[in-house]
Amino acid sequence: MVLNIDEVRAFIKSQSKETNIYIGADSYRFADGNQWFADYTMVVVVHIDGKHGCKLFGETVREKDFDKKGDKPHLRLMNEVYKVADLYLKLVDVVKGKNVEIHLDLNPDPHYISHGVVQQAIGYIRGVCNVSPRVKPHAFAASCAADRYRGIVPNLSLA
Repeated sequence: MVLNIDEVRAFIKSQSKETNIYIGADSYRFADGNQWFADYTMVVVVHIDGKHGCKLFGETVREKDFDKKGDKPHLRLMNEVYKVADLYLKLVDVVKGKNVEIHLDLNPDPHYISHGVVQQAIGYIRGVCNVSPRVKPHAFAASCAADRYRGIVPNLSLA
């Protein structure tokens, strides 16, 4: 499924200023034969009036993964960050005046692989989006909503 940005923008515009917007991304690396790929899932969670239900928008795209080693996913993790920043920039004018959070599926705990890019990712989001992003365990849009969305997406084709 492709994210219809015009639909997302129209839905957000129709919401009250009490509505909260959460933007997140996650990725999943896998092998197909002797090539590596990554599925990148980007989501926008619109929490209606900050107290009613949520509407979930999202898309998953498949790309070749060029990380040399799976245990050092620097490029893939930063691609998540670039994609979520790009999504935010496509929505920035319609989310003004609402509570907006950017969620990154990165763990600041040094026991986790993603720890190695946390500071770079936070700096990138602050610099490009002028937003202080949330990371695990406070990044549910990236770690839960994106996983949930990815689980309901049917067959993907290569990008």
